[in-house]
Amino acid sequence: MKTTEKVIGAGLGAAALAAIGAYFLTGKKGTQNREAVRGWMLKMKGEVLEKVEDLKKLDEEDYYRIVDEAAARYARLEKVSAAELKVLTKDLKNAWEHIRAELR
Repeated sequence: MKTTEKVIGAGLGAAALAAIGAYFLTGKKGTQNREAVRGWMLKMKGEVLEKVEDLKKLDEEDYYRIVDEAAARYARLEKVSAAELKVLTKDLKNAWEHIRAELR
C-alpha cells in the first residue's frame, strides 16, 4: 500500500470518527443523547468506531454488519437491557446517512 493510500485511508477514518461523534453529541438530539449515555453505550460506540476506522472503504453494508456484531456481543451482558440496546443499535444505524454525507 502506498503512503498516499494510507494517508487517504487515515483521513477517511478520522472523518468517519468525527462525523459519528458529532452526530451523537451535538445537534437537535445532542443534549438528550448526552444525558442518556451510559458507560457500556460509550464502549459499544467506541468498538464500532475502531472497526470503522480499520476499513479501507466504508459502505452501508459493512457499517451495518459492524453495528450488528457489536450489538450481538452486548446483548449477552447482564447490565444491558434489550430496550436500551435496541435504541442504541437503531441510532447507530440511523447515523449512516449523516456519516455518508460527511465522507463525500
